[in-house]
Order: sequence, then structure tokens, then C-alpha cells
Amino acid sequence: MTGRRSAADALETRAAILRRAADVASVEGLDGVTIGRLAADLQMSKSGVIGHFGTKEQLQLAALDYAAERFRVRVWEPVHHLRPGLERLLGVCASWTAHAAAPEFVGGCFIAATSYEWDGRPGSVHDALAAVTDRWRRTLAGEIKRAIAAGDLAADLNPDALVFSLESLAAGINPARQLHGDTEADTWALRAMHTLLGVPAPTVAATAS
Repeated sequence: MTGRRSAADALETRAAILRRAADVASVEGLDGVTIGRLAADLQMSKSGVIGHFGTKEQLQLAALDYAAERFRVRVWEPVHHLRPGLERLLGVCASWTAHAAAPEFVGGCFIAATSYEWDGRPGSVHDALAAVTDRWRRTLAGEIKRAIAAGDLAADLNPDALVFSLESLAAGINPARQLHGDTEADTWALRAMHTLLGVPAPTVAATAS
């Protein structure tokens, strides 16, 4: 029992470190995520934090993995059971904008914040971030292609261009909310997504879900 409790405590501590790292990165970027900073914030020793991750870069990569999983849980998991193609794509748009409107981390979208920070910087963090966002892009493009094949979307739509546009709309919600106080930014973005897809605008009830 002692061994099990110790293992459970270690997992809880690791999760707490990653949660705090994601919060810090959403505001200050991943460069703000340091062993000393997290140790102070969580009232731990530096050696306690290092014991879980080893280096600052490994901590940053783990925080990215954590944030990507939380995005999956909040955006993809609620709608993955929907019919592939347009139905699931519209579900993704709704959950994605809802996630952006009520972000899990204090600074808003972790992925958007770190993308701006690392897009022009080489290294392991850049590569890992590119892999995460590429996976999401491929997921969206796959749903768009299924919808086109089923005749639910126009045959002349360019999936890659549409993915870019959907991403741009989602990424714009956080600065619109935090810089300008646009409390309806998620509703505007969702309506614009529907316009891009060439489908009727969502109802008020669907927008709020």
C-alpha cells in the first residue's frame, strides 16, 4: 500500500507541476516556465521539480503534452462520437469556440500563446509544437474531406485553406476577449465558421452549448 500511495502522490505532484506550468506559459510563454519559478509557486524544492522532469526543456515539452491533452479532452472528446464529416466538423467548431470562450488556463489558449512564441525558433519545443498543431490540422482536414465526399460541402472547397481559416478564427477569440472585452467573440467566430463552410448560422441554443 505504501508503494501505491507513493506512486499516486508522485503522479499528483507531477500533475500539479504541469498544471501550474501550463498556466504560466499561457500568460508568459514557455520561456517563463522555469524550475525555480515552479518550485517557488508550488512551495517545492528545485530538486523536487527536477526529479520529475530533469531539465527546463523536458518540463516545457511535458507542459505542451499536458496542454494538448487538455485541448483534446475539451474540444475533441465531446464530439468524436458524432457522424464523421460535416456533423462532427460542426461539433468541433462549437466545442472549439466554447473552449476559447472559457479557457482552462489563466492566460487563455496555451497552444495559441506558445505558437506565437515559438513559430520562428528552432529546437525541440518548436518541433513538438508543430507536431501537435499538424495533427490537429490533419484531423480537421480529414473531416472536411469526408464532408466533401458525402456531398455535404461544396466540391470546390480547398480543405487546407479552410483549415487555415478555421484556425485563424479560433485563435482570434482570446485576444478579442482579453484585449478588447468582446464577450461575444466566440459567437462571432462560430457564425463565421459556419459561413466559411457554407452552412446556415447556428441558432442561439447551439452557440451556447
